Amino acid sequence: MPPLQIAILAAGKGKRMHSARPKVLHTLAGKPLLAHVLATARAMNARAICVVEGAGDDVRRAFPDSDIVWARQDPPRGTGDALRCALEKLPADGVTLVMFGADPMARVATLERLVEHANRGALSLLTVDLDDPTGYGRIVRAADGTVAAIVEQTEATSEQKAIREINTGVMAAPTSAFARWLGEVRADNSSGEYFLTDVIAMAVRDGIHVHTTTAPDPIEGLGVNSRRELAELERRHQRQQADALLDAGVTLIDPARIDVRGSLRCGRDVTIDVGCVFEGNVSLADNVAIGPHCVIRDARIGAGTEIAAFSHLDSAEVGARCRLGPYARVRPATTLADEVHIGNFVEVKASAFGARSKANHLAYVGDTTVGADVNIGAGTITCNYDGAEKHRTVIEDDVHIGSDTQLVAPVTVGRGSTIGAGTTIWKDVPPGTLALNDKTQVTRNGWKRPRKG
Repeated sequence: MPPLQIAILAAGKGKRMHSARPKVLHTLAGKPLLAHVLATARAMNARAICVVEGAGDDVRRAFPDSDIVWARQDPPRGTGDALRCALEKLPADGVTLVMFGADPMARVATLERLVEHANRGALSLLTVDLDDPTGYGRIVRAADGTVAAIVEQTEATSEQKAIREINTGVMAAPTSAFARWLGEVRADNSSGEYFLTDVIAMAVRDGIHVHTTTAPDPIEGLGVNSRRELAELERRHQRQQADALLDAGVTLIDPARIDVRGSLRCGRDVTIDVGCVFEGNVSLADNVAIGPHCVIRDARIGAGTEIAAFSHLDSAEVGARCRLGPYARVRPATTLADEVHIGNFVEVKASAFGARSKANHLAYVGDTTVGADVNIGAGTITCNYDGAEKHRTVIEDDVHIGSDTQLVAPVTVGRGSTIGAGTTIWKDVPPGTLALNDKTQVTRNGWKRPRKG
């Protein structure tokens, strides 16, 4: 089998995006378009992957990966010229698969079928059938059904514009054939560009079989040229992921209102309410329930845990049967053991909570080790920052902390102790004691409240 190499054309300016950012760096499901294409290319086990970039170094800086060969096309002069730039950096033998940096949805299995025919010497094209093919090159066939040419939208006649089978641009052929045909491509068209699609007519002329592989799902052939197209592709991609979750047994209250921007793994009988966003790598164990409008990033959630509405979790590990939210914020480097409660408007950062501990209302717990069976009252904060350094608070098992308490780190609150409401703790509290600040309450009779003017 001939060795495979992949050329990813990513030099387009994307004028219709109306953006200073290169088109391939705009994001789909939380990752740049080009990142999706590279992930697919790497799964093809090619011996080399060449990315053709345009002017500037933004794309190369975004992908410092050592396995990428870079070629530059400046100025952009069409897809034919872009592939020529790639072939100058790639070996001259084998088979070359051409992909596009802003076309992120092709599946590996589909591309492998495409490459099989190129391995046998054909020019192999990926096509899709679209109800509205506007903007795409049309597949023009001869009377016997064989491919005769591809005609770009700008060059098509009214009859050709009615053709629904479109060229995705993705193609594969023996590298030597591509090199020979690209030497003949001319820019004598209304756009003044070197069209890669011109090689189809050359292959027909040379008696080379032109084979088409039709993608089973039209989404595989869709690319991005405008923000409208990007938004439409995002929704189609998200619906695709939602359908996969539903098929795996996850309950989605509304499949149209979920965003998965990474990897979401779910156990049995998981329920996800509307408006939730999952980023990075998220794992939900059996019987987890996620309330509406939660944002969860790089987190593992244990079995039976419930996360109420508008809660944010980032880089956290949550045990089984916990209760979080609503409006809870759990920040990076936090670990919650089983049956922990983190309530409304509670923020936890870089802390560990032992089993059955609770912070139910209006609290900040940062850089803290919390033991088991601890109750942290409303309005409690750990004062962990002295203006220059962070310091740690240790709250041992079975501590009860009254409302409106300040714990000035570094400090340790001993096992079984109690902190009275409204107390500032700046010294260690021995185990089994009561700590409070002496206070005097004064009542003044006959006092009159100040009034304006």
